[in-house]
Amino acid sequence: MATKTRVRFAPSPTGPLHIGGVRTALFNYLFAKAQGGDFILRIEDTDQNRYVEGAEDYIVKSLNWCNIPFDEGPGKEGKYGPYRQSERKSLYKEYALELIANGKAYYAFDTSEKLDFHRKDHEAKGKTFIYNWHNRLKLDNSLSLMPEEVQKRIDAGEDYVIRFLTPPDEKLQLKDIVRGHIEIDTNTLDDKVLFKSDGMPTYHLANIVDDHLMEISHVIRGEEWLPSLALHQQLYDAFGWNAPKFAHLPLIMKPVGKGKLSKRDGEKMGFPVFPLSWKESEGYKEAGYFPEAVVNFLALLGWNPGTEQELFSLPELIENFSLERVNKSGARFDPDKTKWYNQHYLQEADNIFLATLFAEKLKNKGVNSTLDYIQQVVALIKERATFVSDFWELSDYFFKAPESYGEKAVKKQWKEGTSDILNQVVSLLKQFDDFSSEHVETQIKSWIGEKELSFGKVMPPLRLVIVGDMKGPHLFDIMSMIGKEESIKRIEKAIQALD
Repeated sequence: MATKTRVRFAPSPTGPLHIGGVRTALFNYLFAKAQGGDFILRIEDTDQNRYVEGAEDYIVKSLNWCNIPFDEGPGKEGKYGPYRQSERKSLYKEYALELIANGKAYYAFDTSEKLDFHRKDHEAKGKTFIYNWHNRLKLDNSLSLMPEEVQKRIDAGEDYVIRFLTPPDEKLQLKDIVRGHIEIDTNTLDDKVLFKSDGMPTYHLANIVDDHLMEISHVIRGEEWLPSLALHQQLYDAFGWNAPKFAHLPLIMKPVGKGKLSKRDGEKMGFPVFPLSWKESEGYKEAGYFPEAVVNFLALLGWNPGTEQELFSLPELIENFSLERVNKSGARFDPDKTKWYNQHYLQEADNIFLATLFAEKLKNKGVNSTLDYIQQVVALIKERATFVSDFWELSDYFFKAPESYGEKAVKKQWKEGTSDILNQVVSLLKQFDDFSSEHVETQIKSWIGEKELSFGKVMPPLRLVIVGDMKGPHLFDIMSMIGKEESIKRIEKAIQALD
């Protein structure tokens, strides 16, 4: 048994990686790093019918984007490879045959038509067909046939599967780090297929053999694998191997109602369920989320740090993570909370980094501006943003003059005499050599005082003509940024347009 902590994330390349899969990978990664161990990626592609082109590449890219890279896996070969099950195909049959030799498994020749007949026959009688201790001697297998007959049929190339021989009348005592103690009556279990007629192992056999050969110390996986735990433990016992420790993670639940979070929930409520885009489905990356925010909110779906703390960097998560603090019950997914996390990471992000991201979006809009200017804009508007994609709507007036003016604002702010006051403001602005925010503010405010005007008559209309609506940060910061000429031009244009 491995003394070093070694965990694996073992997805099937049957489509994009769901956010629940990312959470499983994350918990494996955090646990491994907290223990100074290794995080392995193994691609479980034994089901060739469901294999989807590009899915493996997508899984790798997703883990890298989340900053939870694997230590060993496809393309990062360690001494336990290969890391794709299809490339380990030759291994599994000898283990299946070893179980037969030890009386722990048997050949079954039942055709799918015959099994289908039994299923339907049972259904008609209001029963469920289970292939196990109570009927296996009546079915077409090496337990009910003479050894010579079995050999003859194998030699003739007849199709067969290899099934596990579940012992009857036993009470299995199982341990799970998250769930605690579990007892299972073996009489309720079926004799699962371990090896298929196409020469490929089923998930159950391949998974056990690979975990053993790769010296996996802990199997951390989703709750949906809990029903397989009894078989997996029995397989370890049948081979005489030490089993790894098991931990089954709670499901990620829908935001509303009961059940597991699905792609449809995301489509209906407008949030991503994949880390990266896949076909027409938008991913967290493309929706503008930071990987740090995604990792942070996923970590707290099903794990409780035991404190009120909600914001964790990756090193802090590694330091605090333990499987003992993983909850048994499902974790409800909250799309608003995911935005809250992103907003926090955006506020904390470096302005140059944000300006670089925003510059890309500006280029797409045909706006060319210096990085220094964009950075100053970002510093003024970012506190109102959740995503970088919000920046344009919050700051378009920094880059171009308003083309129209908010209807409600015009109604409220544009009175008789407003254009006269703003014409006087223009004359005042023309006199300034110093167009810094502080200087312009001081001068305009003292002019308002001298003229015995109310602030309401000057400031809101001035914002309206500079910005196009009643929004934006400190007005004099905006004017200072766009400059004296542009400020005057905008006031004069608005007077013409609104009078």
